[in-house]
Amino acid sequence: MPSAETTPARVREPETVRPTREDEIAAAGSELIGGPLGRRALTGTSWWTPVRVVALVAIGMFALGLVQKAPCYDGAWFFGASSQYTHACYSDIPHLYQGRGFADGLVPYFDKLPGDMDYLEYPVLTGVFMEVASWLTPGSGSIQRQEQWYWFVNAGMLMVCAAVIAVCVSRTHRRRPWDGLLLALAPAFALTATINWDLLAVALTAAAMLMWSRGRAVAFGVLLGLATAAKLYPLVLLGPLLVLCWRAGKWREFFLAVGGAAGAWLVVNVPVMLFAFQGWSKFYTFSHDRGVDFGSFWLIWSQNSGNPPSIDFVNTTASALVVLSFLGIAALTFTAPRRPRFAQLAFLMVAAFILTNKVYSPQYVLWLVPLAVLARPKWRDFLIWQACEVAYFLGIWLYLAYTTSGDAHKGLPTEGYHWAIALHLLGTLYLCAVIVRDILRPERDVVRRSGDDDPSGGVLDGAADQFVLRGLRHTEHAPPEEKSRTDWGGPEPLPHEGRSL
Repeated sequence: MPSAETTPARVREPETVRPTREDEIAAAGSELIGGPLGRRALTGTSWWTPVRVVALVAIGMFALGLVQKAPCYDGAWFFGASSQYTHACYSDIPHLYQGRGFADGLVPYFDKLPGDMDYLEYPVLTGVFMEVASWLTPGSGSIQRQEQWYWFVNAGMLMVCAAVIAVCVSRTHRRRPWDGLLLALAPAFALTATINWDLLAVALTAAAMLMWSRGRAVAFGVLLGLATAAKLYPLVLLGPLLVLCWRAGKWREFFLAVGGAAGAWLVVNVPVMLFAFQGWSKFYTFSHDRGVDFGSFWLIWSQNSGNPPSIDFVNTTASALVVLSFLGIAALTFTAPRRPRFAQLAFLMVAAFILTNKVYSPQYVLWLVPLAVLARPKWRDFLIWQACEVAYFLGIWLYLAYTTSGDAHKGLPTEGYHWAIALHLLGTLYLCAVIVRDILRPERDVVRRSGDDDPSGGVLDGAADQFVLRGLRHTEHAPPEEKSRTDWGGPEPLPHEGRSL
């Protein structure tokens, strides 16, 4: 029998990063369930894998979000103008069951609707989701009962989307599955999950990010194209991917992703575009013609100005700000000492789109939560941002309660609502700032400090740079086979170990 000295050492899988060993808030929170896992604890021997735990916690939090909507389900959606706002349980879903013709069996995009909104104002794949839910809704009983069923059916379908998001986020960074608990426990995620149908696009985007992290460019593109067919925002992820692939010289993978996205989007949209163009285009014309609305800094400007900006000015300026943001992200990518991680730039680009947009509905926070977990998996910063978003969630409903309660004025006046908007903007800007700092000072990046390069980057992970701007400090990436030896300083020590971030 060969001796231990002559037996080759078995190649070990990279060790899973335990947040309780590198994050003081995670360590403190773990005391509720017995404290941090010990160094000698056996892992990987139980059915309760990190991904399964995260998925079940996400479903549990989603269920709590449904309970929070109970006052509206029991009557506030149907009786009283302001009660659904005072209980902070408003949802578009039951109201649009009749308002968009589903109760009458009208076909989205093909059948014209009565009233001011002549066609369904959602992208095609979201319209399909809404239509499928209407097929599953019993058509008997009172209209109130049907609307309750419609919301409940949609909630069940959206819960599946939430579970998909949790699984994808937990699996995107192979060594960091426990980061998914940030998403699963995010209060703003649970509170806003059933306001609208955004979780469909978020789930497809999260699945696309997972595919890219596994090096499957075509699958990434197809899923991103489907996500864009459900909501417009996923399209902006191609901007960060462009500059990252440019810096790494990964043009083939980038064009495969773009081709997959374009093909998937066309497959979904072209049939409706050809046979119901007016209905298909309603989403785009509505988005263009829509005035300044809730949650944006444009609203603060409009409500405090005797000469508010016109719709054309807002559209043009907001588009210019998004372009400038992309150019800034491109400059950051090419001048950073290390190539930024894909999730970092994806968060910054979507955040720029949100911050400059003329409307910020409270459920838009769902777009950012998965990206925030991947970009900055630090409990302190994540909770600061979430606190700001929860404050905005409460602020908008109290403001609507104030405006719909007549002379009673029960709720938050306009000035108070402006402060809620400012808090949302500042919270998002704060998270953007710490991510930019991580890019400029990679040793402060929690993910890289644990020994990874870009675990969500797929072919970018560990790739050598091909294009950077001259005259700037730059260190070559380790080749892929040496990624595991990259040293970013080891796990971040906890405060009682002598240092904090």
